[in-house]
Amino acid sequence: MENKSNNIKGKVCVTGADDFVASWLVKRLLESGYHVTGTVGNPELEGAKDRLHLVRADLMEEGSFDDAVMACEGVFHVASPVIFIPRSDPKAELIDPAVKGTLNVLRSCKNNPMLKKVVLTSSSVGAIYRPSIFPKEPLDETSWSSMVECEKIKAWYAVSKVVAEKAMGLLREEEHQPHNSDFSTKYKLSKELLRHNLNQITENKTDR
Repeated sequence: MENKSNNIKGKVCVTGADDFVASWLVKRLLESGYHVTGTVGNPELEGAKDRLHLVRADLMEEGSFDDAVMACEGVFHVASPVIFIPRSDPKAELIDPAVKGTLNVLRSCKNNPMLKKVVLTSSSVGAIYRPSIFPKEPLDETSWSSMVECEKIKAWYAVSKVVAEKAMGLLREEEHQPHNSDFSTKYKLSKELLRHNLNQITENKTDR
């Protein structure tokens, strides 16, 4: 891959930078020439010495992301607990951190006058749990998993993703979206893969 590190660009923030998806996102951003602030992460990346700044942030602590997002042009909110089988309390272990973390990041973003875009990463689990596993209608960014179905099969991670995304929408309505930001509720790559793969499966099932 061509090294684009000489083409230095603006500053962005990636939350949960030590997670699998986020660490690859950080890697690509560094290779593309961006300055990156990560809330946690692996400093052994190309471009990290000069353009990666790691700071501590807590999903449950309001204001914890203020310093991380300040002066950033873009924020990729990836941090969210990934626990498929909670030890005891799904709400405390998964749902509360996902929702409060998302709202805390967005509130921190509101204080940054340089912000241009926020990307909240989604997951296929936010759309695939439906009364019919292979629905006839295509799935896209307007599709949501059924909370009744999720609770029935104890898919708590799916619940956390859906509730966190919907909480973001409510925050936008309550506090009015800043004119200088573009909130994307679905991560483009995840959305396109979800639409292609699940719609293909649906077509195959329908043909049988």
